[in-house]
Amino acid sequence: MSFATYTGKSQIIEKHNDDVVICGAYRSPLTRARKGGLAQCTPEEMLGNVLKGLIAKTGVDPKLIEDVSVGNVLPPGGGATGARQAALWAGIPNTAAVNTVNRQCSSGLASVTQIANEIITGQIDLGIGAGTESMTLNYGAGVMPVKMSDEIMSNEEAADCMLPMGITSENVAKKYNVTREKQDAFAAESYKRAAAAKAAGKFKDEIIPIKYIDDDGNDRYIAEDDGIRQGVTKESLSKLKPAFEKDGCTHAGNASQVTDGAAAVLLARRSVAQKLGLPIVGKFAGAVVVGVPPNLMGIGPAFAIPKLFEKAHITKDDVDIYEINEAFASQALFSVEHVGLPLAKVNPVGGAIAMGHPLGATGSRQIATALAEAKRTGAKLIVTSMCIGTGMGMASLIVNEQ
Repeated sequence: MSFATYTGKSQIIEKHNDDVVICGAYRSPLTRARKGGLAQCTPEEMLGNVLKGLIAKTGVDPKLIEDVSVGNVLPPGGGATGARQAALWAGIPNTAAVNTVNRQCSSGLASVTQIANEIITGQIDLGIGAGTESMTLNYGAGVMPVKMSDEIMSNEEAADCMLPMGITSENVAKKYNVTREKQDAFAAESYKRAAAAKAAGKFKDEIIPIKYIDDDGNDRYIAEDDGIRQGVTKESLSKLKPAFEKDGCTHAGNASQVTDGAAAVLLARRSVAQKLGLPIVGKFAGAVVVGVPPNLMGIGPAFAIPKLFEKAHITKDDVDIYEINEAFASQALFSVEHVGLPLAKVNPVGGAIAMGHPLGATGSRQIATALAEAKRTGAKLIVTSMCIGTGMGMASLIVNEQ
């Protein structure tokens, strides 16, 4: 069933043979770019390890995988060749197609949505939506175009697409009066929740450890996130200097970490998953995308989430867990307040400020994290959402069936 036929929560949680179901969702550890455990690991090797783990944990026959879509933002050529290499290395035969997708920070969710839509329309019965990003190798130099068109740049909104993300964060804070104090308190809570979750071992079930050989020929085995800091408070964050404007409020402690990581989600038609005896951990109920002003790009979730509610005929109170990407505290907090969400339901085990934001992987990573938390708590409906560079927002609706 699709958004066009949903009439509310009771119908969304019903089970039908033609549903798109999630058979497994896993991620790599998230590690600090340039300094962390995966800094010498290529994006294709991170992805390949996660794909291998996904296949092993779900028991799916790789020969039945028909398409693999991979969110990837930074590499030359969109990482298309590397994604194909990763799939083949992971044991997925050459009969499966592979593509990469770049909708910037929502690329991991866009890849999942692509596979879901292929299943809905009958193009395939089983596929993988994934994402990978080495911000160590690809972030920074070379990201911006070599040549810009003066004609295109004469359009104000087109020119705004080139604004640094940190400046758009400051724009959101100023326009909507999101104070430095509120941002630091929000960020400190993200650190607190993530540190507590890691200490309790909550991330272990969603993580596929990564094995690779580093530049010195040493075998590496990375099994844990390494960017989560303990003991961060709003008081300690208040001492950090603004990063983008002298009198600004966005800084290294209340913005998402620059991070390396990968994630993958196995999706299938319910009838096919049942026939094959695959695990069914959730139902992918649908997704929406919206556009917003490029100079306020962070407000995307504030408008994508209500559109999702409207399409699915649900209310904010019907949802048990919200995974909203914390690109910056300013935009995440504004989005939460604009929609009127209780903070207790938002990023219950922390978000990207504490854990990191590997651009192409985050959308898939959020699904893995949310489903793992839903299994522990019995939560039923999940919404994931994120802002998107150049001014967009995306949101998905997922039903936990564990």
